[in-house]
This record gives sequence, structure tokens and C-alpha cells, in this order.
Amino acid sequence: MTLQPEWITVGALADGFAGDNHILPALDDLAGRSLTLYFDNGWQIEHHFHATTLNWNRVGEPAGAELAYRATSLRHGLYLVDFIKQEQGATHSVSLILDLERRCFTAVLGQMPSRDECRNDLFSRALAGGELTSVKAQFLHGALDQPFTADTPRHAPTRELIGLRNQYVYSASEAYEHVYLNADFYSWQCLEGVEQGLADTDRCHYYKIAEQLYLFVWREKIVPTLGLVLIDLAAGRSDGKIFGYQGADFASFANFPVGALARVLNRTTYA
Repeated sequence: MTLQPEWITVGALADGFAGDNHILPALDDLAGRSLTLYFDNGWQIEHHFHATTLNWNRVGEPAGAELAYRATSLRHGLYLVDFIKQEQGATHSVSLILDLERRCFTAVLGQMPSRDECRNDLFSRALAGGELTSVKAQFLHGALDQPFTADTPRHAPTRELIGLRNQYVYSASEAYEHVYLNADFYSWQCLEGVEQGLADTDRCHYYKIAEQLYLFVWREKIVPTLGLVLIDLAAGRSDGKIFGYQGADFASFANFPVGALARVLNRTTYA
């Protein structure tokens, strides 16, 4: 008799990914720099980078407390900066794709659902016409160190990953498969590791950052999870993070880096 594979918390997933992994080393390339991000929605936010921490503030306001951040780079002049911030009593995941050469950026702001929101069952969500996942993600774009204009380059949504079936090996013990189905959904399964035997189809988002380099974000509906990775098909690598609740008590958060060796298994072309 086959046992039913068990769903685990994001904290337990972090433990499974911790050993002998393929994450990229954190960089201090931005230390000593200050970047002003001019958002397309009108925000103007300064980021002051130190070796492992940063301060951020709205232009004209004092700098806030120091926050730990992680910066990595898959391509020259492109950085993924990730940190957690507290604002107005809420915890937010902040991921910045800084395109220094084109002087533009994409920001992904994520937020976990409350305990009460998680109690709202999938059938009720479906009948109400809402999304099945209660994990929130906001995508914003803008210019670096100069006002945002109509001429500012923008990382645009893309369909170039649709139809791909990829394998991602995160460590000696963790491997997954992704199938990018359409503009809104992808399917995943754990081939080996702490989630082995589990699979699902979840809401996702795709952006093209450069040739064969993509931002892929997913929002899971069973265990509240926000995943964000840059996928470099040319280098056969991915790098990013996973954000969610540490445990089932909703008391604290897990935000841990992930990186994988990436391989295209096949491509389906739809007539």
C-alpha cells in the first residue's frame, strides 16, 4: 500500500534544502552604494547598502532601521536583492531585480495570508470567483537614480517559458520538475527530497529580464508559499528564494535562499 505523501511547512522545507545545496554566494558588491528607486506608481525610495544590511526610506524622510539583505548575481550588472521589512504592522517580502546597465528595476512585494484567510477553503474561493491562493504578490517597475518616464526600459511579461518542462536540482537530495502550462499556471512535482511524491498546479508569473533570463514567481495554495527565482537558461542555473510561515502556528516567517542546476527536458509547442 502506497503511503500518502505529507504536506510540510515552509520552515520544514527550508531545513530540507539547507544541506549541500546549489545556492549562489551572497555578494557585497553594492556595499557603500545608495540607489534611489523611482517607481512607476510615483513612489521614490532610497536604498542605502552596507555589506550585509541596508536602510531604506522615502525620499525626504529619515533612513529607517537596518535590515538584513541578500544580493546575488547571475549576470553582469544584474542583481537580485532580497529582504524582509515590517511596515504598518505587516511583514512583507521584498525582492528587487536591479538592472544597473539599463538603469531600471522590477520589485516584487509579497505578503502571507492571515490565519483566518487560510481557513477559507478552496471550494468557497472558487465559488466566489477569487484566486485559489491567498498569497499576495505585487509587481512594480521603475527607473534607477533617475525619474521614471515613458522611455524607461521595463522588464515585460513573457510567454517564452510556456511549453517548457524543466528539471531543477537544488542539492544532492532535492530535485523538482516544472511544467509551464500557460500565462497563469504551472505544474510542479518533487522528484526527490522532503516533498517527494507531492505535486500541484499553482498560480505563477513570468517576466523576461534579458535574453534567456527570466523572473519566475509562484504562489502556492495548499501551504501558503511565495517562491521567486531568476532562471538563466543559457547558464543552466536558477537563483532565488522561498517565503512563508516557519510553522503551523503562524507565529514567525521563513525566508530562505534557493538555487538550482536547471535543465530543459523538453518543449511542447501548441499549434
